[in-house]
Amino acid sequence: MSALPDSDLASPAARKLLAWYDNHARDLPWRVGPAERARGERPDPYRVWLSEIMLQQTTVAAVRAYFHTFTTRWPSVAALAAAPEDDILKAWAGLGYYSRARNLKKCAEAIVADHGGTFPQTVEGLRALPGIGEYTSSAIAAIAFDVPAPVVDGNVERVVTRLHAIETALPRAKPEVRTIVGEMLDAGRPGDFAQAMMDLGATICTPKRPACLHCPLRGDCRALATGDPERFPVKAPRKDKPRRVGAAFVLTRPDGAVLLEKRGGTGLLAGMTQVPTTGWTARADGETGREAAPFQSLDWVRCGAVAHVFTHFSLDLTVWRATGDLAPRAGQWWSPAEELGGEALPTVMKKAIGCALPGTF
Repeated sequence: MSALPDSDLASPAARKLLAWYDNHARDLPWRVGPAERARGERPDPYRVWLSEIMLQQTTVAAVRAYFHTFTTRWPSVAALAAAPEDDILKAWAGLGYYSRARNLKKCAEAIVADHGGTFPQTVEGLRALPGIGEYTSSAIAAIAFDVPAPVVDGNVERVVTRLHAIETALPRAKPEVRTIVGEMLDAGRPGDFAQAMMDLGATICTPKRPACLHCPLRGDCRALATGDPERFPVKAPRKDKPRRVGAAFVLTRPDGAVLLEKRGGTGLLAGMTQVPTTGWTARADGETGREAAPFQSLDWVRCGAVAHVFTHFSLDLTVWRATGDLAPRAGQWWSPAEELGGEALPTVMKKAIGCALPGTF
């Protein structure tokens, strides 16, 4: 039985999808599900916004613990706006794409300063905020405020390209997909429709071995009719990512503390914490040898290497380790071993420290 009545504004496909969603919606900590909506509960725009930012390029499983940490420490947009950026970066460490964390702070400040702590309720108003693009503005507007905006993420692209057997390769097919979603959506329940499409892609219309037998739209699916739904979405050939090299230098004190420093305020991993490293970037290699190490008087020993993949390039870091009790240089500090887990260390730096100090992370 559906938790909410069918909308007179729904397309036939939307009716089938929403009936399925009312019975199979995922239980997510940021979501007000169909049963709660039927009781009159409304989504909290702050939780919707926070979850959508966290979920960009990240899985639901990875986000759950971070979402709990953030909403416990900062239960409102005003609380997040007042938080020091360093604390936000520390809480975000390991989730990746760190510009999102810095934009969280900027966006929260803008909402408090320019909108009295209340989220704008239109796609245009949301889009004007720091860190909110086309997808996120549509998602927040639809889910939090029931604005009939087409919401298209990777899951939705997969559902639609299969449903219509779209031969145009992504990303060129994105405008066509967005138009189709706009025509499909239920203007009476746009938030539920958006989340239903996402759930369908995440649980049924999966990239590999989709569970077509259980899909509420299987009777309408042209890709299924071809016998090869996994062929969709068609994707343009990927360009090989450039591979960069560099070095990381893990300096420990005899008591186990590790020397750390803060990266600059711009560029990759801006504002995050790191061990001393060479000047690698997405476009250039860094030095890899002992001659690039800080504190040349120390006996640096090569520990091995770690690999990490960023959005636009992959990185191989040679890891060096030394022990010494030296005065930190400007911008550096000693972090006791028991406090390393609370530092704003990106994953690549945790890998480097773990290579030099096995078992640390």
